[in-house]
Amino acid sequence: MKKLSKYPILLFLYAASALFVLSYCKNDKQQPVNEDLGSVKNQILKNNEDFEKQINELIQLISGNQDEKKLQEKFEQLRKTYKKMEWAVEYFLPHSARFINGPALPEIEMDEHTEIEPEGLQVLEEMLYPYDKANKEEIIRFLNKLINKSNTIKTNFQVITVSKDQVFDGLRLEVFRISSLGISGFDTPVSGTFLQEIPYALQGVQETLQQISTDQSKEKALKSIISEINSAIKVLKKNTDKNSFDYVNFIPDHFNRITSLLLEFKKQEKIPEVEVTTALNKNAATFFSKNAFNPNAFTPGKEFVFSDAKAALGQKLFNDKILSNDNNRSCATCHIPEKAFTDGLAKSMSLENSELARNAPSLNYAGFQHGQFWDMRKDDLEGQSADVISNKEEMHGNLEVIIAKINKDKAYQSEFKKIYHSPKTEVWQLQNVLASYIRSLAKFNSDFDEYMRGNKSAMTENQKRGFNLFVGKAQCAICHFIPLFNGTVPPTFKKTEQEVLGIAVNGENKAFDNDPGRGKFHETVAALQHSFKTPTLRNISKTGPYMHNGGYKTLKEVMNFYNKGGGKGMGFKVENQTLSDAPLELTNPEIDDIIEFMKALDDR
Repeated sequence: MKKLSKYPILLFLYAASALFVLSYCKNDKQQPVNEDLGSVKNQILKNNEDFEKQINELIQLISGNQDEKKLQEKFEQLRKTYKKMEWAVEYFLPHSARFINGPALPEIEMDEHTEIEPEGLQVLEEMLYPYDKANKEEIIRFLNKLINKSNTIKTNFQVITVSKDQVFDGLRLEVFRISSLGISGFDTPVSGTFLQEIPYALQGVQETLQQISTDQSKEKALKSIISEINSAIKVLKKNTDKNSFDYVNFIPDHFNRITSLLLEFKKQEKIPEVEVTTALNKNAATFFSKNAFNPNAFTPGKEFVFSDAKAALGQKLFNDKILSNDNNRSCATCHIPEKAFTDGLAKSMSLENSELARNAPSLNYAGFQHGQFWDMRKDDLEGQSADVISNKEEMHGNLEVIIAKINKDKAYQSEFKKIYHSPKTEVWQLQNVLASYIRSLAKFNSDFDEYMRGNKSAMTENQKRGFNLFVGKAQCAICHFIPLFNGTVPPTFKKTEQEVLGIAVNGENKAFDNDPGRGKFHETVAALQHSFKTPTLRNISKTGPYMHNGGYKTLKEVMNFYNKGGGKGMGFKVENQTLSDAPLELTNPEIDDIIEFMKALDDR
């Protein structure tokens, strides 16, 4: 989890926002770009006015040396006010949103190899829970930065055009955001007040839906949505204890119903789609709908779009030793289907039968990540395939030589020609079919998926308890985001996170693993040293041994590591550890339940 890049000046934000709005309104025949919903903007501006007022009140309380409890109460009020307008800030001003309520970790400028200071509500939370008077001036400094962000919101929403299709799209994304980041406590990792905040975010959604509704939906979908939101809020107010909340039933019984009804509202109001390619399909009723996700949101360009024909051809080549230098190894050698496309070894073996540096990651759901390999050195699956094929230790192939072989193979050449309509197969086409096959490996048919689709007998009682612990007490879902259970951040899924866990060489946790991870490519960036991509937990029971080094033989060893606070908790000096070093205090039966839940993530 990281902070956004550079803090843009106001003029840039205005220009960027205008471009953002225009890019989100391609269907202007049905919904004119210049249709401006003034009432919606006025509500956003009113919430922002309250937000700025409460920031100033908190500054006064801190300046007046008020006690910790009063400061925390005012801060929690401030957060709740932001939640009412979160949908709008996240949608129209995503860069500002990152500085207002992003993780309290530095944002990395990858191209420039630099770090940007974190700021915003999460930084303030860390300084207020608990409060140390020694940090008084620093807190005021960050609060003044927050006032600057509030001014950015004001300036932008006074001038930009806000249309009905955009507003609906933003509201829908907000409910999905609450269903993943909100319900896991992603943005309140210290105070843990997220269950108290969700009602305010839902109220913001409800109030705005009422503003954009017409008679077409008021007595139909809108009425049902309001009823469901009120029902959800009632449950949330009844129990705000994150460790005992019933997440496993709340999500399908409330969030899924709301997101499904939103599609009915859209249909009844005849709201056109915002025509951009997104990871979450526009017609997905819930996170758990079949075909909810669009693999093309993760491809390098239009010519790389997924098709069944590409995947079928890619499967043949994936299992063909023609891709290696001496025709003695295929991709399937190290990525075995029965093992969720891993090899079951701590570290994969080279062509010379010696250990490679890292564990072979699963290819299941790899298509839903921005960054491939443990160190994320390639942006997409096309780049991954070229890297593996040409690696001297892995396949030692030459892409040009392989293409020459394929062009001499009549069967392969015929299939490539049918797909790409070119006289000769090209390197990018080979990469694309292999990547397409890997993109086809996301099945979304686990017992957990079935449960979330309404089959309440799909998971055992142990697994249901395990999920509640996974989201609540164990805080696993603040890094392994629902529903992909990897580090690709919902609801836009435009970014995949890396984390610094402080991994040991093995499950005994006695010696630190010095692998620099992503830091190898950014040697001057302290935050990236020993950082690794957050992989999916889907099919995790099939992919042992675990971690980038394969040093943890069982999921129990992995859970014990997390339970003690990661590397810092083990006594290692990991100054940049992103994992909390606070012990989770999970009991052995609780750990067993979490492991049982993870088995429910296995595809059938």
